[in-house]
Amino acid sequence: MAKVPLPERGQPLDVTYIYQLAETINDLATQVSSATYNYTTIDTVSAGKQNVKTSEARVIGGYIEVANNSTVSAGNEKTFSYDFPSDFKYAPIATATAVNIGNTPAGQNVTVILKSVTTSRVEGVVRFGASGDLSLAVNLVIIGIPN
Repeated sequence: MAKVPLPERGQPLDVTYIYQLAETINDLATQVSSATYNYTTIDTVSAGKQNVKTSEARVIGGYIEVANNSTVSAGNEKTFSYDFPSDFKYAPIATATAVNIGNTPAGQNVTVILKSVTTSRVEGVVRFGASGDLSLAVNLVIIGIPN
């Protein structure tokens, strides 16, 4: 990559010099963005493995309050859903984690199951393994290729 010569003190910035600066910055941007280590592989259900620039992958973090000071019974379920702010090209990869925001024994014995992941929505269910009072939320991490 060419180096842009430093201007002399008091030298006016002319069109040629500004052009050299812009050209060098553009060359640098091209070299950085096309580096192979800046790629992410996303294994989609419908299209298999897709390699995209990491900067082009979309990551969404979601938070859903499932129960707030609720009394639950062991074996019961509560459904939840989360709509994405924007659609994905293919169904994204999604993970869900229970958050025991009430820090109760009943909130420590739950299972989160994702039932459906589409290009614009995640649906799941929380199964309660113990009876009692709890406040529970679900954290979502969704990674995919934007439309």
